[in-house]
Amino acid sequence: MNSALILIVLILLGGGLWQVLRLRRSATLRQQAIRQILDAADALEARLRAARGEIEAIAGDHTNPVQAAMQDLLRQRLWLQDNALSASLPQLENVRHGLVEAGGRLEQQLQQLQHARSGAV
Repeated sequence: MNSALILIVLILLGGGLWQVLRLRRSATLRQQAIRQILDAADALEARLRAARGEIEAIAGDHTNPVQAAMQDLLRQRLWLQDNALSASLPQLENVRHGLVEAGGRLEQQLQQLQHARSGAV
C-alpha cells in the first residue's frame, strides 16, 4: 500500500512537472512570436518612412500611398497590443506573415517606381 501511494505521488508530480514545462514552452513561443511581429513591424515602418521620402520626391505629397500603409501598420500594432496575450500562435504568425508580405509588396512597388523613373529620365 505504501509503495502504491509513493507511485501515485510520483506520477502526479511527473504530470505536474510536464504541465509546467509545457506552459513555459508555450509562453516562450508566444514571446518569440510577439518579438518577431514587433521586429517585422519596425522594419516595415522604417522602410515606409524611407519610401515616403522617395515617393514625395517623385510624385509630391498629395499622391503618396505611404500614409495608408502607415495607418494599416498602426492598426496592426494596436491589434497586437489588445490581443497579444489571448491570440493563438497561428494568429500571431499570420500577423507577422502579413507584415512581411506588405514589406515585400512595398519593395516591388518601389522597384517599379524606380524603373519608371529611370525610364522617364
